[in-house]
Amino acid sequence: MTVTQQAPAVEIDKVAVRFRGKKREVLALEDVTVDVRPGEFVSIVGPSGCGKSTLLKLVSGLLKPSAGAVRLLGGSVDGPRHDVGFVFQRAALLEWRTARRNILLQAEMRGMPEREAAQRAGELIEMTGLTGFEDALPHELSGGMQQRVALCRALLHRPPVLLMDEPFGALDALTREQMNVELHRIWRETGTTVLLVTHSIAEAVYLSNRVVVMTPRPGTIAEVIDVDLADERDYAATMSLPGFATATGRVRELLGAAGGHE
Repeated sequence: MTVTQQAPAVEIDKVAVRFRGKKREVLALEDVTVDVRPGEFVSIVGPSGCGKSTLLKLVSGLLKPSAGAVRLLGGSVDGPRHDVGFVFQRAALLEWRTARRNILLQAEMRGMPEREAAQRAGELIEMTGLTGFEDALPHELSGGMQQRVALCRALLHRPPVLLMDEPFGALDALTREQMNVELHRIWRETGTTVLLVTHSIAEAVYLSNRVVVMTPRPGTIAEVIDVDLADERDYAATMSLPGFATATGRVRELLGAAGGHE
């Protein structure tokens, strides 16, 4: 899909984060600057402990920077934001609620009109291939289907920005590939701005317009890599394209991890 040239949807401006413990202070992020344009899909990769998830918490307002500024949709992020969607590594579904009712939990928490929420839930269930499983309980769903429910829940209120923290990390390789394909299709159809944290280099490049590569702690930006691939991407065909090889190779070079990441 075409990324607009409007003002950034997400702005992270010279951000630092320090965590103070009883015995020492840890500098988690230092001088981090990155923008995400409206409708763009940006992935963040880097070594464990470099502050990738911390960046998502800053954007959602769950954490305040020690220095610098974070802006979302043109406004300063000064506290928890209710205009984002958040998908975590674990689906975190309520075991006693069906798939549909887990999705609608978002509506109950936000006070959305029932008819509007039900219609939106139906659209998302169809879009994510959950038709026929609306009344299934979480233990009756595969890991991939559980993550589809979590994705529907995050998208129910039509957030302009979707934050995803290793959402497919616990899935088997085949299911993860299938979820990559589904997520990319959903992103193209919805136009939502997405900021994804992942340890998988292949996943980052396949899904994204750009990949942000971070350094070891204190995390900063090593490089932002443009992904030169068509908007519509067949998974198997994409893996063999020169543009894919170039981007994944550069990420591996920056991470010094030719055998340490997917």
